[in-house]
Amino acid sequence: MTKYSLYIPLQAKPGKEEEVADFLRSTLPLVRAQPDTVAWFAVQEGPSRFAIVGTFNDETGRDANFNGKVAAAVMENAMTGDLLVGMPEIQEVGIIGDEVAD
Repeated sequence: MTKYSLYIPLQAKPGKEEEVADFLRSTLPLVRAQPDTVAWFAVQEGPSRFAIVGTFNDETGRDANFNGKVAAAVMENAMTGDLLVGMPEIQEVGIIGDEVAD
């Protein structure tokens, strides 16, 4: 069972929702290049609310992702102020149960 996760809520600026979705889709090659990522999801929680959820087997994998290219791209995008409202708050969360089908 994976035990470690990152949860990164994101708020799109008004009218930028599709661009945020496209941006998140564009990070998939970066995610695939991170070998310690067990599962990764970009989700839309509401009309302008998105989130990234990644799971890892250990803290080392989670830390590598936290300091990796996807996190850097999200933070760079947030700093330019083009798509996102404010800076995302990256949350380290523990997993207490999972079920992942092959």
